[in-house]
Amino acid sequence: MDHSYRAALAGNNNGQKPGRGRPGFAPSFSPVDPEPLPAREDANSRIFAFVDDLFFAAKIQETARKLNVKVEFVKSDKDLADRMEQNGEEKPSLIIFDLNNANAKPLTLIPKLKTKLKKDTSIIGFLSHVQGDLKQKAHEVGCDMVLPRSAFSQNLPQLLRRHGAPEPGESSAVQ
Repeated sequence: MDHSYRAALAGNNNGQKPGRGRPGFAPSFSPVDPEPLPAREDANSRIFAFVDDLFFAAKIQETARKLNVKVEFVKSDKDLADRMEQNGEEKPSLIIFDLNNANAKPLTLIPKLKTKLKKDTSIIGFLSHVQGDLKQKAHEVGCDMVLPRSAFSQNLPQLLRRHGAPEPGESSAVQ
């Protein structure tokens, strides 16, 4: 028996009534990216990242480019100190750690940075969602926020925009 008439009667929605999708599934939703910050060529980098995973490095770079935020990737604490010295007195607003980056030794470096930079700098780490012990250790050594990789990716535009924005006292115009 030919049932092709059903598609014509139902309006080509495979026989489902309009407005009724699979239970428990919301319609597709894509979050809106935040507005880019005004471009500033002379701005010092306020965000540093200890990330050697090429996928996340590319994701951070592309998101930062879209938002006009400057992010610098560093390999070691000496590298970070050199870059901060180039910035002068301005302390970083955010330091991002891939907590699985063995080269950076995040669990030993985070406490050093926390004592040196105090409350002026937020430290955010990301890891696999199954690494509960590492998450706990990161919080204990001073990581302000520890996110699973998926949540980090999802919130990256908002994080970069918030920490990449100029301080209220700074002039946002290029001179």
